[in-house]
Amino acid sequence: MADSRPSLRVVNGPPRLGLTLDEAAAAVGVSRDTFDRHIRDELRIVRRGRCLIVPVAEIERWLEREAARWSA
Repeated sequence: MADSRPSLRVVNGPPRLGLTLDEAAAAVGVSRDTFDRHIRDELRIVRRGRCLIVPVAEIERWLEREAARWSA
């Protein structure tokens, strides 16, 4: 039986330290619309011109904080 869980694409090269908004939404497991409405404003995002980058460490920090909030 095949594994039906979605997987992130693995890219050869240096480890990714930042993700686009679409990639960040996929990494968290939500739609881009849900990410923009409920999560994006709680994250520190790097802006360079029109490019927006979400640091992977920032996503991990947000997930840990939210998990602790709901497990307390």
